[in-house]
Amino acid sequence: MESLPLSGVCAQGFEPVRDTFAEIFAQGVDRGASLAVLLDGKVMVDLCGGWRDTKKTQAMAANTLIPVFSCSKAISALVIAKVVSERAFSYEQTVASVWPEFGAAGKERVRIGEALSHQAGLCAIPDDWEPQDWFDWDKTCARLASMEPLWPLGEGSGYHPVSWGYIAGEIVRRATGRTIGTILREDLCAPANVDFWIGLPDAEHERIAEISKPKRIPDFGELNEFQKLAFLTAWSSPGRRGGAAWRRMEIPSANGHGTARAMAELISIFARGGKFGGQQIIDAQTLSEAMSERVSGQDRVLPHNLSFGAGLIRNTAERKVYGPGLNTVGHTGFGGSCLFADPDHRLSFGYATAMQDAELVRDERAMRLIAALYSCL
Repeated sequence: MESLPLSGVCAQGFEPVRDTFAEIFAQGVDRGASLAVLLDGKVMVDLCGGWRDTKKTQAMAANTLIPVFSCSKAISALVIAKVVSERAFSYEQTVASVWPEFGAAGKERVRIGEALSHQAGLCAIPDDWEPQDWFDWDKTCARLASMEPLWPLGEGSGYHPVSWGYIAGEIVRRATGRTIGTILREDLCAPANVDFWIGLPDAEHERIAEISKPKRIPDFGELNEFQKLAFLTAWSSPGRRGGAAWRRMEIPSANGHGTARAMAELISIFARGGKFGGQQIIDAQTLSEAMSERVSGQDRVLPHNLSFGAGLIRNTAERKVYGPGLNTVGHTGFGGSCLFADPDHRLSFGYATAMQDAELVRDERAMRLIAALYSCL
């Protein structure tokens, strides 16, 4: 039996989390991952385990970066909440008030909070598009701005896997003159030495873990037209995922790279009343607006009944994805990585895996780790 690399710290009382993490590797359902838990901003768990490469020759290290896909949305939502708190725009403004071209084709009344909660009807680009076109930011934003919504506005959510990042990012760029990735790096990560990136410089690429793709496709049930467009066309997502151009590009919905500790550190802002590094990053009103429910019900794209805040997935009484709390917010990334903030316990959690599974929201490994965590509280 091969020796499993496992390193890091685990505070007294949180041993069940460490043991569950080790069991997941022993059972062969993970190959390389990192895991972190912060309680009121203090590190309780910071572990990495397994191998960063598929040949299992390089152990995961504390500074190994993992692409965490749609977990990026929660980090971007955090940046947006900071910008809203600074009064660059409000969630109740229309998107067209900061991005006039977006008001085309009947979208003039779409509010920023609606767009961020997947209600803009732009879950995918329906035709005349190529995977490489996503790498042209201006072309992509122009196409989304000109599109007619794919369903009547005001009739619920349809998860925007990739397009969300361009809509959110262009709103921020128009309002502030900076990108989401730039604000994240300059205002939050660099000053606090937090290792998370949206738009990864070439110098950091050598630290990235190799991803193992899922062995099956996600279970959507009976496919509808929105799911086919959002996930199953040749152009649903950018080409060359995992390549240098994809890593370098800023796609706020999809290509964040980081460690589990960095994920837990950033999302802790939602768990600690908007505070980060001893400073009030987000005011109480904005925090409430970001985390409150903006839409709920059966999503058109994800095969689940979901509640969305402004870029965040919310726990509900009927569907508790991220532990038992009704005020908890977070996000899951394709493949199983996830992060969440529980303000009732002032708790934050990050899990980043290099061995992808096909579950869309409730990855079994993350669910086991979360259950172990709450058994410790």
